[in-house]
Amino acid sequence: MTQQASKLVIVTEKLLLNKIAKIIDAAGATGYTVVEAGGKGSRNVRSSGRPTVSDTYSNIKFEVLTPNREMAVTISDEVAAQFFDDYSGIAYLCDVMEVLHAHTF
Repeated sequence: MTQQASKLVIVTEKLLLNKIAKIIDAAGATGYTVVEAGGKGSRNVRSSGRPTVSDTYSNIKFEVLTPNREMAVTISDEVAAQFFDDYSGIAYLCDVMEVLHAHTF
């Protein structure tokens, strides 16, 4: 059995983990996955000009499955409004997806 869903991905600074998790929970999402993330972007500037070992994974990536696009956009808009002016981050949405084995989703 499959079920349609939207997938919201948020990549941002690790120190925002708990605050973003609260936004996701408050929006009614049933869960999320968080993994450490590294990479380079326009705001990845370090005082030395080079990332140190501890800086390499100072970002996180949330993946949130939502039952509809509206919930995903609500979460994304709230995260962006609260944090993306002051912290690095990006959010993107994958609309077309089927969740397999969705009996608990």
